[in-house]
Amino acid sequence: MSESVWDYPRPPRLEPTGRRLRIEFNGVLLLDTARAYRVLETSHPPAYYVPPEDVRMEYLTESPSSSYCEFKGLARYFDVTVDGRTAGHAAWAYPEPTRGFEAMAGYLSFYAGKMDACFVDDERVKPQEGDFYGGWITEDLRGPFKGGPGTLGW
Repeated sequence: MSESVWDYPRPPRLEPTGRRLRIEFNGVLLLDTARAYRVLETSHPPAYYVPPEDVRMEYLTESPSSSYCEFKGLARYFDVTVDGRTAGHAAWAYPEPTRGFEAMAGYLSFYAGKMDACFVDDERVKPQEGDFYGGWITEDLRGPFKGGPGTLGW
């Protein structure tokens, strides 16, 4: 079944997903879960949020950086380091998300482009373009997607 990101709502919607998510970085499986949420927002591929219990947290270090989302609140960032290789600001979480997003409090989301491989079910995802948005693109999604050159004003 195909989904158009232009059918996603604004403001965004949080929904549970039972799809299997996996992330690999520097030879380590950082995540393998089927207990996640996805955030759906107009023009964006979904960003997936996973429970920290399903993440190899020993490889994550909270950074002092933060950002603010008008819909979800204050985000905190994490660096991922495995055997001396670091991906800075590779993950983020909303410790105290705003109303409507409470279920994903403390859950982590990862930039697919900063990891070696990210999978939804057995499909390797493509990262959303740009260095701010963290959507994961799968074959069942239709764009165009926000994030590339010339899309900032969408």
